[in-house]
Amino acid sequence: MNQQEEMAPAQVVKVKELTPQSRRVNLTVKVLSVGEPKEIPNRFGGEPRKVADARVGDETATILLSLWQEQIGAVSEGEVLSIENGYVSLVQGHMRLNVGKYGKMTKTDQEIKEVNSEVDLSAAEYPQERRPFRPRHTGYRSRYSGRRRF
Repeated sequence: MNQQEEMAPAQVVKVKELTPQSRRVNLTVKVLSVGEPKEIPNRFGGEPRKVADARVGDETATILLSLWQEQIGAVSEGEVLSIENGYVSLVQGHMRLNVGKYGKMTKTDQEIKEVNSEVDLSAAEYPQERRPFRPRHTGYRSRYSGRRRF
């Protein structure tokens, strides 16, 4: 991310305008359903983390919102949420809306009367870029490594 992207203000968007590259977005969505929490193993060891998917949407489309840890119990069906500084990630090729540690999710009194559940952005599959392989550095280097003596 370059410095211009970091300084750019978050955009106010509708759900249908989200893409796999969406970052720093503000939107208002209605919670249609909240799934059961699942435990995800922690990549760094330690306690597994809990995640639940919530189907959210507005008058343009719906998308799955990933709720992590304490966010899971904070929302329920029928509530309207204001999401600030959200972003989209791909999970097994499908779009997920996330709040993340730099974002904010709050309940709002704004009303969304009708949600367009005909358009589901999480149903489409997108190609995922493979991360380049990088060998892990062990941190140990012998004083003779890299030298050749003949």
